[in-house]
Amino acid sequence: MNELVLCSVEPWDEVWRRNQYLVAGLLDHDPDLTVLFVEPPVDPLYEVWARRRPRPARGLVRRYDVADGRLWTLQQTELIPGRLADTTLARGVIRAARELHFDEPMLWINDPSRAPLVRRTGWPALYDITDDWLSADLAPRELRRLTRHESLLLNECREVVVCSPGLQQSKGADRPVTLIGNGVDVPAYRRPAPRPKDLPAGPCAVYVGTLRDDRLDVALCVQLARALNGIGELVLIGPDALSPRSRAMLRAESVHLLGAKPYTAVPSYLQHADALVVPHVVTAFTDRLDPIKLYEYLAVGRPVVATPVAGFRDQSGVTIAAGAEFAERVRTRCAGTPLPPGPLPISVPVPTWADRVEQMAKVLAAVSAPA
Repeated sequence: MNELVLCSVEPWDEVWRRNQYLVAGLLDHDPDLTVLFVEPPVDPLYEVWARRRPRPARGLVRRYDVADGRLWTLQQTELIPGRLADTTLARGVIRAARELHFDEPMLWINDPSRAPLVRRTGWPALYDITDDWLSADLAPRELRRLTRHESLLLNECREVVVCSPGLQQSKGADRPVTLIGNGVDVPAYRRPAPRPKDLPAGPCAVYVGTLRDDRLDVALCVQLARALNGIGELVLIGPDALSPRSRAMLRAESVHLLGAKPYTAVPSYLQHADALVVPHVVTAFTDRLDPIKLYEYLAVGRPVVATPVAGFRDQSGVTIAAGAEFAERVRTRCAGTPLPPGPLPISVPVPTWADRVEQMAKVLAAVSAPA
């Protein structure tokens, strides 16, 4: 396995997620490996609808910040959604692979909308499932499209990887799947860091993750902000994909929305929190996630309060609560004895990205082996 094409649901940027950590680890593990990381396409029509200035796609870019230039990213433009777009985007990926002189790369599909590549290329393929999009709140047309794509991937990919026990149960009903959860760079989160300048003074309840209406319980955040009034601050850190209404509700309660932070800066925010919170909704969609924040929170050893969502509810040492009790538990912690800054002792083993890279390398070897 010397050539890998990964079609990701997320871009390669400063907010590192599962795909970035795994790819960086694999590139470090195998000095002969070259990766084409296919990002989600740019949708100029959506940008106009959202009242944002459309920006051109970056195209094919060589990255020298990882693995000395053995990583390439590809960002395309999607003008018309649907089957025509699927075909056009697939052709663009094949063209980029040829430009890089990839002979017969392995195909790693994380974005199910890229399923047509499996049949168009015949490349040995892996389907890596990190979200159960079929249980998400989607328009009927989009749901039918994703159902068709996922059926193709489950039937024709040589290997299927899932990130959570919930996905293992649902996607493994009709075929074998391999469970590879998420992890954390433990040394980075255990290394003491100074308090960030934009973190409010005084007690803080901190949440780190993408802010989305289908995951974040905005009403509970409002309730928590009111409970902390005069005692501490609620701080939400991460890319903001909230609806304008949700954003306005949070700002009306003086919730601090600090936006996305580089992955290298995240440990500093967690190390100076008085409570780490997970005010998530509990749905079929969230119940099949393996939140990366679970491992990040555990690695810094600070107190954690979460709603009863997957991962957190089965973790020892995590306070599970909902509604008014959730807000009260966080309030009590922030009003209690101040914690010393920096990472605190941890009492449970925390899976690392190095562990997950080893697991993924074995699956990739199986995919690339002669059929």
